[in-house]
Amino acid sequence: MTNPEHAPRAVAQPVLDDLRARVLAYRRIDLPSGFGWERGVDGDYLASLIDYWGTSYDWRDHEHRIRSLPWTLTGRDADVPIRAIHQRADNPEATAVLLLHGWPDSVLRFQKVLPLLSDVHVVVPALPGYPFAAPTIRRGRNAAESAEAIATAMAELGYDRYVVSAGDVGTDVAEVLTARHGDRVAALHLTDVSQNRYLVNPPTDVSEAEQAYMQHGHRWQDTEGAYMHLQGTKPHTVAVALGDSPAGLAAWILEKLRSWTDCDGDVESIFTRDELLTWITSYWVSGAIGTSFTPYVEGGLNPREFIDVPTVFTIFPKDLVNAPEEFAARFFNVGSFVEMASGGHFAAWECPDDYVQGVRTALDLADRPQ
Repeated sequence: MTNPEHAPRAVAQPVLDDLRARVLAYRRIDLPSGFGWERGVDGDYLASLIDYWGTSYDWRDHEHRIRSLPWTLTGRDADVPIRAIHQRADNPEATAVLLLHGWPDSVLRFQKVLPLLSDVHVVVPALPGYPFAAPTIRRGRNAAESAEAIATAMAELGYDRYVVSAGDVGTDVAEVLTARHGDRVAALHLTDVSQNRYLVNPPTDVSEAEQAYMQHGHRWQDTEGAYMHLQGTKPHTVAVALGDSPAGLAAWILEKLRSWTDCDGDVESIFTRDELLTWITSYWVSGAIGTSFTPYVEGGLNPREFIDVPTVFTIFPKDLVNAPEEFAARFFNVGSFVEMASGGHFAAWECPDDYVQGVRTALDLADRPQ
């Protein structure tokens, strides 16, 4: 049962009223026609979604469900308190699993896997500076600061050893946590290798497959990585634009939810309109879009550091830039490397059964004598 004091606060009605007024006043931008999603968001689809946002979507319907999740709040007096979903198993001796989300999402990424992990303790922290996170004195935190705060939170919750599962920004946090507190991490499950591994001091003695991967990564950076460069260099500029315009925020996030999922061009095959808008609205009502950029602009990990903890990789074909196993093995103690037939960046949401398969493999590794 959720302690109401630990759950995210209900959004004040004036905030929702202001949002609706802004959405209803949407001024459609004149864009060259005939390009669809080729140059970013599709203007026709965005206009349709914004119309639905202003006339049919009700945040309160989803807020009640979100606030009813089993939330906990740790480190209230710390510089970086952590709010997390804490789903306890019936067996008090069960293993704990720490799930770390990325961008542009939140703890909602893992909503569909929670019922599939009822036999283990599950902790899903809202990364500092992201939707549903506990307020901090300095709201934006980099991967290293988040990792330390989460390690402290796990200790406060009584977990001295656990499995970590992550992707995207969560991967960076997981790497720092594991590198600094390897005695606490029994096994690691990742859906990607951080792109920092080839962007910063890349290895030179590479195989043909590794060379092809790095070349593909640089091409991807040139054609798809503009958001990363902007969020990593001038985040405050774009934060003002997105934080003052619901339509701008929706365009920024929506385009990623479509292009990074295995949806064959139909984002509504993965998300309903209400689900799309709940993910987007969570960034608006929290004001978190600017602070969510902090991990992009601030480092926190030596990208050459080797992670000795047994690591499971579950690779989904429509994720951003997928490394081959031999590249992953340069930086991780790879215990399993499985390439799935479908799925994308938000795999825990898109194909929860396949995602949990990787978590289960990590749990098995954690039980083996090292």
